[in-house]
Amino acid sequence: MRKYQSLKPSVLVVGDLMIDHYLWGRTERISPEAPVPVIDVQSESEVLGGAGNVVNNLIALGADVTVASAIGKDENGKRLTKMLKSLGVNTDALIAEPKRRTTRKSRVIASHQQVVRFDSETRQDITKESEDKILAAIQKKLLVTDVILLSDYGKGVLSDRLTRQIIQMARASNIKVLVDPKGKDYSKYSGATLVTPNKKEASEATGINIVDDESLKKAGFKLKNELNLDMAMITLSEEGMAIFDDSFRKFPTVAREVYDVTGAGDTVLSTLGFVLAVGGDIDEAAKIANAAAAVVVSKLGSATCSWDEIIAYETTLHESTTEHRIKSREDLSLTIKRLKSEGKKIVFTNGCFDILHLGHVKYLETAKSFGDVLIVGVNSDASVKRLKGESRPVNPEYDRAYLLAALDAVDFVTIFDEDTPYELIKVVEPDVLVKGGDYKGKEVVGSDIAKEVRLVDFVDGKSTTGIISKIYGTEVPTPNKGSRLQSRN
Repeated sequence: MRKYQSLKPSVLVVGDLMIDHYLWGRTERISPEAPVPVIDVQSESEVLGGAGNVVNNLIALGADVTVASAIGKDENGKRLTKMLKSLGVNTDALIAEPKRRTTRKSRVIASHQQVVRFDSETRQDITKESEDKILAAIQKKLLVTDVILLSDYGKGVLSDRLTRQIIQMARASNIKVLVDPKGKDYSKYSGATLVTPNKKEASEATGINIVDDESLKKAGFKLKNELNLDMAMITLSEEGMAIFDDSFRKFPTVAREVYDVTGAGDTVLSTLGFVLAVGGDIDEAAKIANAAAAVVVSKLGSATCSWDEIIAYETTLHESTTEHRIKSREDLSLTIKRLKSEGKKIVFTNGCFDILHLGHVKYLETAKSFGDVLIVGVNSDASVKRLKGESRPVNPEYDRAYLLAALDAVDFVTIFDEDTPYELIKVVEPDVLVKGGDYKGKEVVGSDIAKEVRLVDFVDGKSTTGIISKIYGTEVPTPNKGSRLQSRN
């Protein structure tokens, strides 16, 4: 899979472009005016949606992208064009229609849940003049195009005539055409290389109620044969996807966490297109697309994933959920980048956590309450020995990390070898840095990096040292007593 990271296919994306607008907030009360939640908006963001999300995914994978579409000659159209150009996308085939409204979908997200969505758009077919301009622009690009992706959201860009003409042009130039279809009549996609409906869409398009593998096979081969496709694919949500060419086969997937399925189909289309464009076969493309989809459904909103994330996901398939939460510093850096792009409030704390006890758990539960995600840095065995002497730690670093990762309050754990967590805090850049109450009046390492420092009092009489003393019936000496190099327990 790593071989694809250095490749850069030229991909032409044709379809309905739109802006996905998000209002992120929290809700704690019901409006006195009506029985609806009041959303306290914390932040606002805009990303490319529809075919634009296919573009986003391709850019994240490293493709060279040209987009062909028709948008409105309005403010949303100007913003959308600017967003595309900021990504380095070629917009020579992007047409503006004076009477068209650029699609903008606004979603209100409260406490990780979508509360409402409202749209502004035009859904009529584009004009014949726009079709001709797009076809002329595409014709100029064919010599440098490896694959064409048709992303149909039913907003009027992929009209019957335009779609058929694109497929005909591509076939004449021996270029693969992959289609994410819309509607019940798929006849305009006839002659494409591959179509990728989901199970519900395939049922509607074929008139076959898909309830088992037998009905799935009938629907898949009906699509392939009646549309004269090289192959057909039906995506099956959490069950993965099914391929139909000379034979029928299924590729299961395992999504560890599902927060939002928005845009998962876009990720599948873009990943399939990328792999097939550079010479990969359909089976390999399907497996990679499955992994990519599993990554994006763990994120909120129309999301993308990189090759690093896909590879990281693949390596965790044979790990338990708890193991998945233990991150190397490199993997943690990628995870944090994703979390921050989703507007998550990150909390960080650290310690030895040698013998896990009630005081630890309550401390961590309180720390988690300060934000959305709690990341815990754990001192390595060598670090603990330098802090507490050769007799410590009692439990090795991986055991300590695993037990912490198994706690509901903890989202991710990473092990650090330094005497202080300063270098790790530089990587995390937390919104909230949490330390024990015994740091009142003292300087907290990392306070110059975190936006906020919170101190949490320890539970009286609960400590690792106390437990060890009770076991041995004597006080355990602490060589660094008084120095406290930013660690406890």
